[in-house]
Amino acid sequence: MVNVTLPDSDLDGAESLAELTSLTEAAGAEVVGSIIQKRTRLNPACCVGSGKAEEIAQRAEILQADVVIFDNDLSPAQIRELEKIIDCKVLDRSELILDIFASRAQTHEARLQVDLAQLEYTYPRLTRLWSHLDTVTGGAAVGGVGTRGTGEKQLEIDRRLVQKRVASLKRQLKEIDKRKQREVFARSDRFLVSLVGYTNAGKSTLMNIATGSDTFVKDQLFATLDTKTTRWNLGQDVYCLLSDTVGFVRNLPHHLVASFRATLEEAIHANLLLHVVDMSHSQAEQQLAATNTVLRELGCGEKDILLVFNKIDRTTVSRRETMATLYPDAVFLSARTGEGMEELVREVRSRVVGQNLHLRITCSYSDGRVASFIRSHGTVLSEEYCEHGIVLEAFLGRRQLPSLQKLQPVAYEELTPAAS
Repeated sequence: MVNVTLPDSDLDGAESLAELTSLTEAAGAEVVGSIIQKRTRLNPACCVGSGKAEEIAQRAEILQADVVIFDNDLSPAQIRELEKIIDCKVLDRSELILDIFASRAQTHEARLQVDLAQLEYTYPRLTRLWSHLDTVTGGAAVGGVGTRGTGEKQLEIDRRLVQKRVASLKRQLKEIDKRKQREVFARSDRFLVSLVGYTNAGKSTLMNIATGSDTFVKDQLFATLDTKTTRWNLGQDVYCLLSDTVGFVRNLPHHLVASFRATLEEAIHANLLLHVVDMSHSQAEQQLAATNTVLRELGCGEKDILLVFNKIDRTTVSRRETMATLYPDAVFLSARTGEGMEELVREVRSRVVGQNLHLRITCSYSDGRVASFIRSHGTVLSEEYCEHGIVLEAFLGRRQLPSLQKLQPVAYEELTPAAS
């Protein structure tokens, strides 16, 4: 593995390579060595300096490496030049992530998204992918009918085929996106909560313990690629929909974000985002910032976001106290042990029911469901039994008023609003 650290890098070389190691292992490869070079800018020819490229080639030969992975995005020319010097396959960070996604894609939708992302990534790199690209068709007598003419390089034919395939995939994904939008719109009367966060932050574990579902969980990067939505019982007869989404990563390829937009439709249209952070990770704050960057790219930066620090069972008390000081509105929990889940449920429920309203509600004696609903969903301050019915003074969530009116249209007066 090779890392070129630039002056504006958000992580030092060792920290960045630690994540690249996790990505490499997630792809099923074994790391046998690593090299770090600090530069003021990337070498246009081969990313690293020419001397460092020779050193990488020697190390790769000694360690019998099959592939050299760069923790930087490389241009087609840089990869071509590096492969000449190193004499083995060279991958960059984006290509590694795409390979992981391709191996994890299970559903038809995920496969389409991965195919599109890979094609858009490889399109400008066609000249290094196939050895036959200098072949010219046409212009030869032996070519037979339909092959004679001025001639056309195989490269141009392959590029045209890729463009047609990309257009086809985009059409199919556009239809999926429309269907997703219809599904989300059909649930618009339900409060949608979406789990977002860095990959391997524990989102799927949190979803399982919250809803009792059986979402696939594994201690590896990008264990979840497909969105799953489940009903979440928040107690006091309050429910919402909870969805799990693909994890983000630092410098997530832009074409990958675009390709997975249909999968992220739940997050885009969610009423509340639960931003889950692995508090035990040494780079927790950098991961938090990376997720916020992707959320802004998706247009979710201004949504209601509740920060959830997970894995407190793996951290020290002093670490938790420090983070609580820095992020006073966050929830701290362990999805593995269940510690702190009560606070999360309470916070989400308060957002589902909305701002607490101070109300005076009048209902008839003939329908006890109204008074029962108010007692179970709100806080009753007083009850007065009058000739024309029951008058209750209570705190009730704004979002619960439509459910109350569905039971029985009642007259109510809004008094001074209270804090939720």
